[in-house]
Amino acid sequence: MVTPLVVIDIVGLTHAMLGPDTPCLQQLARDGFARPMTTVLPAVTCTAQSSLLTGLPPSGHGAIANGWYFRDLSEVWFWRQCNRLVQGEKLYESAKRRDPSYTTAKMFWWYNMYAPVDWSLTPRPSYPADGRKLPDTYSEPEGLRDELQEKLGQFPLFKFWGPGADISSTRWIAEASVEVFKKHRPSLTLVYLPHLDYDLQRFGPQDPRISKALREVDAEAGKVIRVAKEAGAHVVALSEYAITPVSHPVHINRVLRTAGWLRVRREPLGWETLDCGASRAFAVSDHQVAHVYVRDPKDIPQVAELLRGTAGIEQVLDFEGQRVAGINHERSGELVAVAAPESWFTYYFWLNDSVAPDYARSVDIHRKPGYDPVELFLDPELRWPALKIAQRLAQKKLGFRYYMDVIGLDASIVKGSHGRLPAPGREAEDGPVFISSSRAIETDQVVMTSVKEMLLKLQFGN
Repeated sequence: MVTPLVVIDIVGLTHAMLGPDTPCLQQLARDGFARPMTTVLPAVTCTAQSSLLTGLPPSGHGAIANGWYFRDLSEVWFWRQCNRLVQGEKLYESAKRRDPSYTTAKMFWWYNMYAPVDWSLTPRPSYPADGRKLPDTYSEPEGLRDELQEKLGQFPLFKFWGPGADISSTRWIAEASVEVFKKHRPSLTLVYLPHLDYDLQRFGPQDPRISKALREVDAEAGKVIRVAKEAGAHVVALSEYAITPVSHPVHINRVLRTAGWLRVRREPLGWETLDCGASRAFAVSDHQVAHVYVRDPKDIPQVAELLRGTAGIEQVLDFEGQRVAGINHERSGELVAVAAPESWFTYYFWLNDSVAPDYARSVDIHRKPGYDPVELFLDPELRWPALKIAQRLAQKKLGFRYYMDVIGLDASIVKGSHGRLPAPGREAEDGPVFISSSRAIETDQVVMTSVKEMLLKLQFGN
C-alpha cells in the first residue's frame, strides 16, 4: 500500500511569499524543500490544474483556458465542470493502473464532476425556474454533500466568488477535506484553497492587505497539513500562477467591433449581446490571454495586424506561435493575444454602458463570454449598496424574480491579474511555487508538466 499523499492547491501563492505570514507553509518547506515552478500559457486555473494532473501542455489536454468558443454551438462557455473535457490520463488514473486499490478524493479541484475518483465535492448551484440561484454542491458519492453540510453547515457559495468572497469558503473546504481524509484515508487527496486569489486581484500583490490574506490561507492550509502529517502522509503544497499588478484594462472586443469584425445582437429590452456566430472575429478574454476566433482564414493576417498595433497587447500568436507555446489545439482561437505587463483583457463588447447586457451588472460566470474580475467588487457608484442588496434578497425570499445588479462596469478597479508567463529572472515573484514535505523528489527546477511524474515517483518510487 502506498503512503498517502495530500496535494494542496493554494491559488496565487509564490515562492517569494514564504515568510513570516506563512509559518505553516514555511515549516513544510523546511521539512522538505520549496522551489519556484514554471507554469503554462495561459497561466489560469483550469489550464494549470489540467497540466498538473496530466503532465501535458494545453495542446495535449485541451483545457486551453477557463472557457472557450464551442464552434459547433457558436457559443462561449466558461467554467464547465465535466471531467471528460480534459484529455489525457490524469494522475489518479495513472496511479490506479499501478495499484488497483488506489483511492482519490478530489476536493474542489476543477473539472470535478464525473471524474473517476472515489470521493469528490465541487460547487454546483441550483437554479429554480423562477430565476433564483441557490447555494449547493455536487458530490460523489451523492450522500457526501449532505454528510459534510450536516457537520459543517451549508457550503458558503456566495463567499466562494463575488463581492462577498472571503476566507469562509476556503475554511469550509479545508475542514471538509480534513473530514474526508480522516474518515476515508484516500491514497491521494486533492485540496483547492482559493482565498488568496481574491484579494490579490482586488488590491494587487503589493497592497499591505495581502499580508492578512496570506496569514488566513496559511492557517487553513495548516489544518490540512497537520492532520496529513499526523497520519504519516506526504504533503505537497503548490499553486497555479502568480498575480502581478495591473493598471490597464484592454477592451479587445471593442477594438474588433470598431474595426468591423465583431457583431452584436440588440435584444428586445434594449441591451446588446455578443453574436459569435455572425462575427467575423471576436475574442474570448481570460485574464491576460485572449483566444481570438476568426471565421475566414483569409482574414487572419488583417486581424493579427490590428491587434499587434493595439496598446496593451504584447504578442499575437498565430498557429506557429501557438505550437511553440504549447497551446495549439482545435479549441484554440486562430490567434492568441497575450497582454503586455500591467495590462489585462476585459470581455466588454458594448460601446456604451447604457446598452450593456443585463448580466454585465451581476455575478454571472456562466453567461458572460469571458472572465470578469470586476465581479469581486460592489459597484462603487452605488450610494447604498447594503440597502440595495437587502431589497433584492427580500424579493428572493418572497419568491419573486430578482436582479442582483450590484457589479460596476469600470474595469480599472481591478489591481491584479495573471495569465502571462513570468519574465526571465522573476520566477520567484511572478510564478507559482512547489513545496514538498519530502526531499525524495527534490530537484533544482520544477516544471509544471513534470509534477504528475514527480508525485507518482513520491508514492511509487522509480
